Order: sequence, then C-alpha cells, then structure tokens
Amino acid sequence: MKTKLLILVCGMTVLGACNQGAKLAYPVADKDNTVDTYFGTEVADPYRWLENDTSKATEAWVEAENKVTAAYLSKIPFRDKIKQRLTDLTNYEKIGTPSKKKGKYYFFKNDGLQNQSVMYVKETLDGEAKVLLDPNKLSDDGTVALSGISFSNNGQYLAYNISRSGSDWNEIFVIDLASGQRLDDHILWAKFGGASWHGNGFYYSAYDAPEAGKEYSNMNENHKIYYHQLGTPQSDDKLIYQNPKEPKRFYYGSVSEDERLMFIFESGAGSGNNLFIKDLTKANAPVMALTDDMEYSYAPIEVVGDKIYLITNYGAPKYRIMTATIGSPMLKDWVELIPESESVLSNASIIGGKLMLTYEKDASHHAYVYSLEGKEEHEVKLPTLGSVYFSGDKDDKETFYSFSSFTFPATIYKYDLDKNQSELYLAPKVAFNPDEYTTEQVFFASKDGTKIPMFLTYKKGLQKDGANPVFLYGYGGFNVSLNPGFSTSRLVFLENGGIYAQVTLRGGGEYGEEWHQAGTKMNKQNVFDDFIGAAEYLIQEKYTNKEKIAVNGGSNGGLLVGAVVNQRPDLFKAAVPAVGVMDMLRYHKFTIGWNWASDYGTSEDSKEMFNYLHAYSPLHNIKNDGTPYPAIMVTTADHDDRVVPAHSFKYAATLQAANTGDAPKLIRIETKAGHGAGKPISKILDESADIYSFIMYNLGMNVK
Repeated sequence: MKTKLLILVCGMTVLGACNQGAKLAYPVADKDNTVDTYFGTEVADPYRWLENDTSKATEAWVEAENKVTAAYLSKIPFRDKIKQRLTDLTNYEKIGTPSKKKGKYYFFKNDGLQNQSVMYVKETLDGEAKVLLDPNKLSDDGTVALSGISFSNNGQYLAYNISRSGSDWNEIFVIDLASGQRLDDHILWAKFGGASWHGNGFYYSAYDAPEAGKEYSNMNENHKIYYHQLGTPQSDDKLIYQNPKEPKRFYYGSVSEDERLMFIFESGAGSGNNLFIKDLTKANAPVMALTDDMEYSYAPIEVVGDKIYLITNYGAPKYRIMTATIGSPMLKDWVELIPESESVLSNASIIGGKLMLTYEKDASHHAYVYSLEGKEEHEVKLPTLGSVYFSGDKDDKETFYSFSSFTFPATIYKYDLDKNQSELYLAPKVAFNPDEYTTEQVFFASKDGTKIPMFLTYKKGLQKDGANPVFLYGYGGFNVSLNPGFSTSRLVFLENGGIYAQVTLRGGGEYGEEWHQAGTKMNKQNVFDDFIGAAEYLIQEKYTNKEKIAVNGGSNGGLLVGAVVNQRPDLFKAAVPAVGVMDMLRYHKFTIGWNWASDYGTSEDSKEMFNYLHAYSPLHNIKNDGTPYPAIMVTTADHDDRVVPAHSFKYAATLQAANTGDAPKLIRIETKAGHGAGKPISKILDESADIYSFIMYNLGMNVK
C-alpha cells in the first residue's frame, strides 16, 4: 500500500447550518486530501488528522462534539430519573469469590457505589474482614484501577497491577502480606500479563518505554519477559525471553505452583498460541518449544507430580484434556485424558485433587467434577441457565463458585467436592424482584440456514403484539463466548417493558473453533447476517417492530453495529456502537491492532482481502444519498489504547457530514477512561444513564 498526502488542513470549523427536522448543528472536522492506494484502488481518508489524538485541533473537535452531545442528552426529560434508578439498583453490596491462600481468605467487596472494589483478608471464613488494598485511595476520581493480583507461592507477598485512566499500560507494586505495607518495588510499562512468582521475585511482560505523547496510539512491538528480584530497581531486571524476529507477538510467562517449570505463551500470529517450557530447577536451562502451530490453543492447567495437565483444541475443535510428563513434554508425546465432547470445554482447573471442568451447552455453562485419572464423578447442579466460575487450590478441598444469569446477580456458593453439595455462602440484595422476569432461549435460521441461538429476557406476561422495545446486543468474534450474565444497567430497560436480546453470533466460541472460524476473515459477513437475522426474527415472531429496535455492541461489537447499520439502516431505530473498530483498512497500524489480523485479515494481505474489508468497513460504507439512518450515538474514550479513539472520531465525523436523514448522529467521548476495564462506578453510571436515555428516548418509551 502506498500513501499520498496532497493537502493537509488540520483545522476545525463548526457547521452553522442546521440539520433538517432535528436542527442539530454538528462540529465538523475540516477535510484534507489524504488518499491511500490499495492494489490500484484509491481510498480517501479526509479525517486522517483525527488519528493524532493529542493535537490541539483534535482536542478542540472532541470538546465541541461533547458539548453538542451533552446538550442533546440534557434535554431528554427522563435522563435524571434513569440515572437515579441506575444508582439505586447499583447501590448494593457486591462480594467476589473468596480465594484461600496459606490458610487465609482473600476477597473483593464493594459497599455499593465505591468507584473501585476493595480487597479484604480474613483469618477464618467467619472472621473479621480487614482491608488489605483499597484502590479508591490511589486516585481522587477513581480512575486508577486494580487490574490484576498474584500471590507468591510462599504466601508472603502480593504483587498487584494498576491501570491509570483505563489504559492497557500497567504498573506493578508489591505488598508484604504480614505487615500490609507496600514495598519499594515498582514496575513500569508492563502490558498483557501480571506477575508470576518464582523464589524471591517474579516474571512479568513489558515493552520498552513508548515515545512521549504517543503512549496510547503508537504500535506496540518487541514484547519481552523479565525477572524482577524483590528489593532491586527495575533497571536491574533480567531479560528472560524475547524474539526480535517476531516483534509483533506477545510473550507471557507462567510458573507452576511448585515453581519447577515456567511455561511461556507466544501469541499474536494466529487463532491460538505456541507453548514453550523452561526448567527452573536447572541453571541456564534453555527455553524449549513444545508446539509450532499457532492456529491451536495450548494451555497448561497445572503440574501434579511429574505429570502436566493441559487443555487444548489441537485435534479437538471443542477442546479436550491431555497430559504430558516433565521428562517428555513435547506435543508428540501428549496423551489424551478426557476426549472432546459435543459441548465446548471452556474452562478447566485442578482443585482439591480433582479436575473442575466447565462446558458450554448452547452458550450456557454446565460444570463437572472429574478425577485426575479422567473419570467423571459428578455434575455440579447450577440454579438455572447461567455462568459459573470456580475458585480453589489444587491441594485444598475447600472451593467456592460464583454463579450469575440475566436476572440472577453474582451469588457465591461453597462447594463440597466429595459430597457434591453446594451451600449458599452469600447472596446479594438487589432492589428488584427477579421473580417478575423470565429468560427464554430461542433459535432462528440465519441467511444461509445456520441455526442461531438467542437469549430473550423480559417481564413475565409480555404480549407478542409487535410493539415491545428491544435492546439487541452482540459481539461475534475472537472466539469470545457471550454467556448469560447480570447487569443492573439493563434492569431499567426491562422494568419499562423492554426486551433484552443477546445473540450467539458466529465468530464467538460458544460452539468451538468451527463456529469461530465461520465468522472470521472472508466469512465475517456471516456475523452481520446473524445479527440482522435476529432482528428480523423478533419482528416476524411479533416481539417487536423495526421502530422499536435498538442495537448495541462494544469493540468488535462496535464494528458489528456500524456494519449492520450501513447494511440495513431501515431495520433499527437507534444504535450505540461502543469503542468500535470502524476503520477496517488501517486498524492494524495502531497499538496492538495487528493482533486482530487472525480474525479480520488486513487490507495489505491481498486484493481479495482488501475488497472484502472495504465492502463492510463501517467508516467506508456510510450512505450519503439521503437514506434515513437510525439515531446513533458513538461512544469512545480518550485513553483507549486497545481500539484507539481515532476509529470512532473518523466514523462520527463522516457520519455527521453525510446525508443520512434527520435522526441525531452523536459521539460521546469519555475523558480519563479507556476500553472499559477499570472504569469507576461514577463514570459507569453517567455513561449508562446517557446510553439508556438516548435509546429509550429514540424508541419512544414512556419511563416510569
């Protein structure tokens, strides 16, 4: 690809003319004459300068856009009412699943409206809880978040990661668990991975310090694994592994609990990863490659004696359990322990000398206990369709699990492995009655006849009169599964007669690798067809009509929303693409965007791949012929260094300049926030109130 820059005009003017009907005056970025040439095809990129997220011109445009959006939202008559209800619903005690380490119990708790959850420790399960780490004290506005923790195997130390303003950049600190004091150790520019302990220190992954002013936009290259000895400066850390031949790959080290082995994961060049091993009991032991095909996933579960337990989809698209020995760890020597089944094996751990396996059946979790010899012993009976997460150590019989569903907030159970009995440990009290709602799972045929599942949650007694408002949500990519989960923000929509619809799209991991691949690269249109098919099904079955459907998705789901709105603007009334990948021709040029090529392909791969991407790229397919578009509010954040905000900036500028009818085309740009992780409650409530107000107002809902 070659780029020619003819004229650069880095200015910004405010459009004085008003849109017809809505009469919104949008801030419009000046256009320049940037043109890229792909395989002989010229593609204009007039808002290229908005990729410079730290320029004065971009800052002025962002400020002007936020003023227009804030003014629009402030005039929605029930916006304050929605925020108050969201606040009331969110204000309940939330406690995480306890982890037992060296006889003590550690857990997170949020009293209700704390910006960040606090880490506590108990000497006994029924004992007094003491604060160990309060992230709320790390910043005045709650924008410093805890992004990871790791206990040393001897129980003496806790390493914890923090993220500032939602960035993927992490800093690592260490607490002495006996005194509760933070040590002087401080790691900068860590990314994608936490601390993995060995002896009196830990391994971590980091990049070289980025160029000043480009921390959140420049491409990340040359990921490295270091070892940090406690009490020493980061400048003394020992480089353990790097691969200069592959600068765009990720490398992360994980040490076995007995500290004999370190496993190194290599990813970023396929749908899976390579796995390496290093013997930590021998000085200067080499790093050995166990696999050589990054199209498959390989992950150790744990080391027990001389046996390594692993989960993989190598030779099993829906995953299986295999074993190897420390003496013969190469892939060719692995032995199948638990074969692939009809359901997808989504998680595996060893707790109390047992294998705890979680399977996905039609996107909902089912849990089983197996012996270490591979024999099924029990199925764990779960309350309903939902999602489960287990916590426990390989040698400790005491285990807990957290269960949640669409109207079932995260509830903690204590589980007896031998008796196969669950005992309620903690049930939160939320200010709504779940008995008033129901969830059903329906199946519909997509454009090519593929059967697609969809969860529907709504108030009992709902009438199929074709007039119910719908919040349609999807993702469809990167082998990510959308399982049932709880969110207080959706309750406002449900309480006011809405239907929450969550679609199990191809591209996800709910039915294994074949399902994933069916929504990637030259199959990506399947994902959009599935989502469009979901809306058509809901209309056909008299749940709703096209004037009552709002669509939402984030990141890859933001791409989904942008694409389907371009392809079927007649089908939806409102759309909220969040932190979306909107420029499919240049996504791979920012931060870690290159890592998504396994799902998307790139515009540089071939003429055929360029043509395919260009044909659905949300930025490049906005209609400009008067075709009415739904009301759209794009959401992004200034510190998003995963999907850089330039995607949303350029998309919104193009959308506002196009002739797409009178419905509002807005962009909401959060400050001191990133891709979503670690966002403080105060910002979450404001954003949720804005999104649901925008959607419910444009669907014509009457808010009680």
